[in-house]
Parts: sequence; C-alpha cells; structure tokens
Amino acid sequence: MIFGTGSHRYEFQEGWGQLPDGGEWGETIGVACDSQDRVYVFARGERPLTVFEPDGAFIAEWGAGLFESPHGIYIDPDDCVYCADMGVHALFKFDPNGRLVQTLGTPGTPNDGKPFHMVTDCAMNADGDLFVSDGYGNRRVHRFSPSGELLHSWGEDGEGRGQFRLVHNVRIDREGHVWVCDRPNRRIQIFDQDGNYLREIGGLAQPDTVFFDPVEDVFYLAELEFRVSVRSLDGEVIAQWGGEKSDRPGEFSGWPHGIWVDSQGSLYVTQARTQNKVQKYRRLKQ
Repeated sequence: MIFGTGSHRYEFQEGWGQLPDGGEWGETIGVACDSQDRVYVFARGERPLTVFEPDGAFIAEWGAGLFESPHGIYIDPDDCVYCADMGVHALFKFDPNGRLVQTLGTPGTPNDGKPFHMVTDCAMNADGDLFVSDGYGNRRVHRFSPSGELLHSWGEDGEGRGQFRLVHNVRIDREGHVWVCDRPNRRIQIFDQDGNYLREIGGLAQPDTVFFDPVEDVFYLAELEFRVSVRSLDGEVIAQWGGEKSDRPGEFSGWPHGIWVDSQGSLYVTQARTQNKVQKYRRLKQ
C-alpha cells in the first residue's frame, strides 16, 4: 500500500515489529528513534518500552513495573530517553542503556500549577534546556535547565493566545520556536522560548504529536481523528491520509498518537484507543 503524494510517498510495511514469544504491546502510545535509527515503542501494557531495529527485529525491553500510564516519549541527541508518565505525574530520563538517571516531578503527587499534573511529553533545545508539556491537569508548559531547575512556566486553561484546553505535546523547530499541540482547540500554538506567543496553525483534526523533519521545511503530524499529515511550516498540506476510522492496512482504527521520522525518512506511527498498533511507512525515493 502506498500513501502520500509527490515527494512524500510512503510504502506501508505491514507486520513491522514483532515481540518475542508472540507477546503483545497493549495500547501503543508513543514512538521515537535514536541516532542509530533504533525504534523505541512506549506502551500501556506489560512491556512498556521495547526497542527494535529499523527492519523490525526485536532488540531489548525495559521499564516493566515502573510506569502507571505511559504517554509521550522523546530521545535527545545523546540518545537519552525521556518517558512521560501522566499516571504518576513524573518525567523519567534514562541513559541509552535503560538506566534511570533523572526524575522530574514528584512521582505519585499531582501539583496544581507546578510540575506536574498529568504530564504528557517533552523536547530539548540546543542548549540542553527541557520543555515539558503538562498536559491534562495543568495546561502549562515548563522550561527546565539541564540540571533540572525549573526556569519558567506559562499557560492556563482557555481558548485564547497562550491558553490551552490540553497541552498534549511539545516540540522545538530548527529556529528554536516552541510548538505546542493544543488538542481540543484543534490547533498548534507557536512560542519563543520565553513563552511569548508568535502564531498558530489552526483547523487541525485534534493534533496529538508533531515531529520536524531535520532537513526539509516540513512537519509531520499525528491527529486524533484518524489522520496523519505532512505539512509545510506554514501549515499547508503536502501529503495526508486517513481521516476516518478504518481497519484497512496502513490506515487507522485507533487514534494516531505518537509519530517520529528516522534518518532515512521512514515514518513511524503509534495508535491509542486500540491494541498493538505500531505502523511503519518507508519513504519512497524520487
């Protein structure tokens, strides 16, 4: 099956990623790739974090018993892995070998206005500062120093500029702008790193997660309403598929929730509100 158009055409890789012993992920909630294009799948189930080769061969798993309600996953340039657990209101940082090296937030304790209350995801800027989307409970974005010191926070409940109904995901583009998926408001709001509003892209199908191409001026978007989009940085659609619930190969029976692109341009999507859905789309050469 081929999806997309023009220079963004993808071949769906049916059956990608098999757990050993016929195991299951459960609800696959997030996905990220490291510098070697190894694929990390974050899931709500007995195997919360599993690692695969680009061809889908199983490598490793870790995190059993640590997480309550996994949400977003992010991998930094040093291949450290950040896992947001909205169930325990904490963000966990692991080294490339899966060793826990830092915890932000107080596990098990929700904090109104302060980090965290149902935290959702994070992203790092060029200086190593971490921006965290805090998420279902607080409707805020927090900025931390590399050592974990809280530097700044912004956001409140609402529909205006700098207000959010749900801070579902945060990413930083090549210009250093902070993009925040404001899902129920059907938009992405874009800020400078001090939290000053710059602009927004609206009319989206409830944006779950955004990912920026490292070379091209495009972003990839997982949207709750059964859709994946490739768009220009101004929001114009370049390629798009889905849009309705479907069991057809390569389409979406659950909510497209996590999205990442590897160094070869292959696209990975995980789905919430369904089971065992990790989809790979191999980008076709022109």
